[in-house]
Amino acid sequence: MTATDTPTTAEVDQGKLEEFVGHFATDLGAVLHAATVLIGDRLGLYKAMSNCRWCTPEELAERTETHLRYVREWLAAQAASGYAEYDAASGSFRLTPEQSFALTSEDNPLFAPGGIQVAASTLADVGLVADAFRTGRGVAWGEHHHDLFEGTLRFFRPNYIGNLTQHWLPALDGVEDKLQSGTTVADIACGGGASTIIMARAYPASSFVGFDYHEASIAIARNSAAAAGVAERCTFEVATAKEYPGTGYGLVTVFDALHDIGDPTGVAAHVLQTLAPDGAWMVVEPFAHDRLEDNLNPVGRIFYSASTTICLPVSRSQEVDAGLGAQAGEARLRQVVTGGGFTRFRRVAETPFNLVFEARP
Repeated sequence: MTATDTPTTAEVDQGKLEEFVGHFATDLGAVLHAATVLIGDRLGLYKAMSNCRWCTPEELAERTETHLRYVREWLAAQAASGYAEYDAASGSFRLTPEQSFALTSEDNPLFAPGGIQVAASTLADVGLVADAFRTGRGVAWGEHHHDLFEGTLRFFRPNYIGNLTQHWLPALDGVEDKLQSGTTVADIACGGGASTIIMARAYPASSFVGFDYHEASIAIARNSAAAAGVAERCTFEVATAKEYPGTGYGLVTVFDALHDIGDPTGVAAHVLQTLAPDGAWMVVEPFAHDRLEDNLNPVGRIFYSASTTICLPVSRSQEVDAGLGAQAGEARLRQVVTGGGFTRFRRVAETPFNLVFEARP
C-alpha cells in the first residue's frame, strides 16, 4: 500500500483500530471536560470545595450562588474525569487534597486551570491559524484570543514561583550573590511580568526592567508590579527582544519565549551587546530532547501542539522567520546562542517541563 492509498476494511487491524478509538475517546473527553474546568475556575466552584470535605450539589450551589441543576451536572463531570470524588451512599462530592492543591491554589507549581485556559484559546483560534496554514503568514501574539494572555500568565507563574529563586538562579555561577548585593536585570519577552516581579520581590537590592512588544501585557505587568509593591525597582517598557534599550546588565533573562522569536540568533547578538562584561544570560525553554522521536511523549505532545497553534505562528509574524518551535532541544539552542557570539553555554537545571541554560560572553 502506498502513501496515497486508502486502506480498505479488510486491511484495517481491528485491535489497533479499537486501540485508536479508545485513545480518541480519551482525547474527546479531555477536550470537552476542559470547558467544565474553566467554568469551575471562573465561578469559584473548585475553591468552594477546597476544604476537601464532602458536600452535596445543593450545598455547593448555595455556597456559590449558582443554579442547582447546572451544579449537579458539573459535579458529575468532575467525578467522571477524576477531578473530584463521589460517594454514592450520601450523594456527596469532594476534592481530595491533591485535587484541591492543583485546582484552587494559583501559586503552586502545578496549578491546572491556567494551562487549560491556554488550551481553550487555541480552539478559539482554529480559524485564524488554519488561515495561516493556507497562506503561510504569521499570527502575532496580539492577534490571538485574549484567553491566551491571561492563561499564559496563570500557567507559567506558578512554575516560576516554585523554581526561579529556589533552584534556577542559584544554579547560575555567582549570579545570586550579585542579585543580593545589587545589580540590574533585563527580563526580555516578559509578558505579564510574572518572572520579573518574582525576582524583584526576592532581591530587593537589585533593579529590574521587563521588556515585551505586546502593549497589553506590559500594562498588566505594570499594574501587577504596583500591586506587589515593587514598582519603584521593577519597571516595564514596550520593546522587542532584539531592540530593547540599555547596557551593562548584570543579568538578562528570557523565560519560555526564545523559541517564539523570529530571529533568535539576532536576539542572542543583541543580548551580548547589552550585558556587562561579567554578566550572564539565563535562557529558560520548554523541555525537549534533540531528536523528534525522543519527544513523542506526553510532554512533547503538549509542546508540539502548542507550538503548532501558538509559538510557530507568532515567530512567523516577525522578521527573519527562523523560529525554533517549542521543542528546539539543547543542541539547536546552543547553536543559536553561540551563533549570536556567546562563547560559553551550559545546562544548569531542568524540570519535567523546562530546560534552564546559562550563557556567558
